[in-house]
Amino acid sequence: MANLKEMRLRIVSVKSTQQVTRAMKMVSAAKLRKAQDAIIQIRPYAEKLHEILVSLVDQNGSSDFENKYAVHKETKKILIVAITSNRGLCGGFNSNVIKKVEELLATTYDSYHEKGLVDILAIGKKAVDGLKAKNIAVSETVHKLYDNLNYSSAETIAQRLMDAFSNGEYDRIDLVYNQFKNAAIQKLTVEQFLPVEITEESGPDADPHHYFSNYIFEPDVNEIMGTIIPKSLKIQFFKAILDSVASEHGARMTAMHKATDNASELVRALNLQYNKARQSAITGEILEIVSGANALQGS
Repeated sequence: MANLKEMRLRIVSVKSTQQVTRAMKMVSAAKLRKAQDAIIQIRPYAEKLHEILVSLVDQNGSSDFENKYAVHKETKKILIVAITSNRGLCGGFNSNVIKKVEELLATTYDSYHEKGLVDILAIGKKAVDGLKAKNIAVSETVHKLYDNLNYSSAETIAQRLMDAFSNGEYDRIDLVYNQFKNAAIQKLTVEQFLPVEITEESGPDADPHHYFSNYIFEPDVNEIMGTIIPKSLKIQFFKAILDSVASEHGARMTAMHKATDNASELVRALNLQYNKARQSAITGEILEIVSGANALQGS
């Protein structure tokens, strides 16, 4: 009977866990809707702004301002910005970012890493925990960003990155984050934040209707670049944060959905096992009663 009691407690425990995972799934679904709306709204604006930026930089490579954010200097020091969440229970969402950073340090930037020329900015508590667990040093951590996430808070961090690049502290800055596709799919992305990267489509052979080579700029291109380049970079960074947030809620909702389904399967298996054990115990008791009755009749 002690075994049956343990099984009953186990079933109650699993059902309690199932209620928690179901509730977390519903909360994540509600948060996902809001985060998904935010990233869907900003993505077209960010892409068009970046398109204008790339076109301006491509056409005006000799301008002084272009050299501030778009010049490709000799790479001496690199900053990797790892964007994760503050909370777990979201499948491989955080661990994938950690593994990608580890991969970059071991392959693409191995020579720089050996010389201590790669710094890591960890956004999210899970990035700090994951990197430290792999004995990877973290130069700076930012986790309060999610407490009140808005454009202003993201802009502050983006400006710090831009200043660090323009001051020569870093020659390249990469963002590692999960790009939101849908609730079930998050694309792990390594994006060059600085210097501004010129795509293959830009240049003299590019579609003139797609870019802006036939446009006349007023008051002048340099002044427009002075406004649009910082704006575009800040929007790109904010978009990466929103992508990561939406991906987090999607990953957590999917993970909690699977956990709830697994709990249901486990409860069914435990109930079956419990019923078998209970029936076996009842059968044993009946046999004992019958045996006792027969013994009394025989005496």
